[in-house]
Amino acid sequence: MENVISDSVEQASDRERREAHSHVRSWTLSRVTELLAGVLVSGAVFFYLQFSTDAILDVDGYYHIRWSRLLWEGLRAGQFPPAFPWLPLTTLNPQDYVDHHLLFHILQIPFTWFADIRLGAKVAAAVFGTLAVASCYWLILRYRIKYSFVWLVALLACAAPFLYRMSMARAQSVSIIFMVAGIYFLFERRYWLLAPLAFLYVWTYSLFVMLCAAAVIWAGVMLWTERRIEWRPVVWTALGTIAGFLINPYFPDNVRLFTAHLLMKAKPTEFTTSVGMEWYPYESWYLLGSCFIAFVAMIAGYVAYDSTDKERARRPLFFLVFSTILLIMTARSRRFVEYWPPFAVLFAAFSMQPLLEGVRRSVASRLPSDMLDELQPFLDHHERPEVAARNRRRENWQTVMATGVALILAAVMIVNVHETSKEIAGDQPPDAYRGGMEWIRLNVPAGARVFNTDWDDFPKMFFYDTTHAYVSGLDPTYLLNANPELSNLYVEITLGRNNYDAGPVIRDRFGAHYVFGDKEEIHDNFYFKALDSGWFEKVYEDDYCAVLRIRDEKGTPSTDNEGEATTPDAGAEVEDGADNMDEGSEENVPDAETQQP
Repeated sequence: MENVISDSVEQASDRERREAHSHVRSWTLSRVTELLAGVLVSGAVFFYLQFSTDAILDVDGYYHIRWSRLLWEGLRAGQFPPAFPWLPLTTLNPQDYVDHHLLFHILQIPFTWFADIRLGAKVAAAVFGTLAVASCYWLILRYRIKYSFVWLVALLACAAPFLYRMSMARAQSVSIIFMVAGIYFLFERRYWLLAPLAFLYVWTYSLFVMLCAAAVIWAGVMLWTERRIEWRPVVWTALGTIAGFLINPYFPDNVRLFTAHLLMKAKPTEFTTSVGMEWYPYESWYLLGSCFIAFVAMIAGYVAYDSTDKERARRPLFFLVFSTILLIMTARSRRFVEYWPPFAVLFAAFSMQPLLEGVRRSVASRLPSDMLDELQPFLDHHERPEVAARNRRRENWQTVMATGVALILAAVMIVNVHETSKEIAGDQPPDAYRGGMEWIRLNVPAGARVFNTDWDDFPKMFFYDTTHAYVSGLDPTYLLNANPELSNLYVEITLGRNNYDAGPVIRDRFGAHYVFGDKEEIHDNFYFKALDSGWFEKVYEDDYCAVLRIRDEKGTPSTDNEGEATTPDAGAEVEDGADNMDEGSEENVPDAETQQP
């Protein structure tokens, strides 16, 4: 009799184990399916936005993809990293150049194998943006937060500027992936993995400091919840960061550049030179309106956060501190608007998780959070009928409410995508400077330096012509740090504030005999003063740019129409030359030692 009972118990136990394994497999398959669906939805959004224009979104993207191509050519030629002689007057001169996006540029290399690297840059931006959102969504799936698809829609609806900046052909999307990976390692207490992650992050983007901040925040969370000093995440992250600086092809110049950049950008409202708009704050009402869902998520997170159960409060508390810091940084500079909104949504998701799951209502709520996470798929299997019925009614109401919230979020997402698409479509066309740079490439001696009237014109000039050097680019502080006097002179001349002839000064102080100017109104004073001075001759002009040659001696003032006869036809000659720029792009590269002032 005892044997029969024993066999029956064993059979029941085996059956329960098989059911448990089957449930786990079913849950895993469901989550994988959800993740793939999330990738497809995110990809559809970012590819739609990306191809709202033919241009590479954000002018810096032209530099990034061209430099990635040159890195690839350097690797094939056995020169790594290759020299950078294109901004000899700045801190990015050939002796001191630092690629602080090195790993990002390496990640872009496969996309430079496209026949049209402009298209490659756009595909790369869409792929990286998709993966950034998918990584945040994966974190929600990994920690089994209910109504995951609602949170996916919230991520895509959180802020229009977030969608815009995630569509840029820049490193911020990859940066979010690093942040999410670091947060996962913190949550799982796999602290040693923070070292290689920090190492790679340093090689990828200068915002690796956020990973260091996350480690410190987590250490503080552990001190509050467990009353002990958790030093390992801080130490491992610090070791990886230090190694990333020391084991680096640009050491020690990378340390110098990062320090100078950090000190310069620490007070964005106190710049002594004009910098990119991303370093200045948004207007308050625009920030509130464009990031409304992110603000709602923050409020929901603050309200739902419960500190009574310290063990389960660890993850929500981390996101509370982390997202609040990002919010403050975004209020100071729009530069961080691509980081705060998604982490605001994650803060809301993790804070509301106990409410959505009802874990406070049962004996199970006294279990450790890690154990409860593992047991969650099996709880409620043997509830009394009346309890099960009550729970089903509650689940049904939650599902109805979640569906309503999802529909509202979907409407906001559609509006944000539509408005962002219109903004992207209004970007400057990709061929805007192509004609002017092709004229320079064909008519100006290779290796000569060209005076560009705006530092942010450099990326597109560099994209179309790597056979000449330029005066200022990528960031105006690079010229300011290298030579403050020359930087102030540059600003004075390009804004037309000079009361002297600019021609001889540009030639003698900047070492340039040709000037490339865009058609932005801010440079009109320079342009007309230059033509009236008698020192400049207009040799090329189209709707987007003009090229001026500095005469050897002062002559008769040029008229605004002079030089149009030398403008090449917009068709055959320009197209033929530009299509071959990838071939032999290392030939006629400006000599690193020539034309130093």
